[in-house]
Amino acid sequence: MALEQMSTFETLLLGAAGAFAAFAVALLYRVVRGPTMEDRVIAINAIGTSTVVILVLVAAALDLPGYLDIALVYALLNFLASIAISKFIVERGGVL
Repeated sequence: MALEQMSTFETLLLGAAGAFAAFAVALLYRVVRGPTMEDRVIAINAIGTSTVVILVLVAAALDLPGYLDIALVYALLNFLASIAISKFIVERGGVL
């Protein structure tokens, strides 16, 4: 789809996807700096959730329904990874 043919709503959706991408990049600071493992886990989970939202917004803006399937699978993997990491932290003696 050419940029000239995009409606205002599609442009708004892509702008929102860009805002979520900027949010995910900002969360990388918390992943790197911590200070605790729990902060890092929550930041990684938030980045994964932002990725799912970005995929859904792009799918809606560009009319690509296949991206919705990818977003659903990624959301399930993000959830399972969060549970696995949290279980690992609790078994190591940390409190989540």
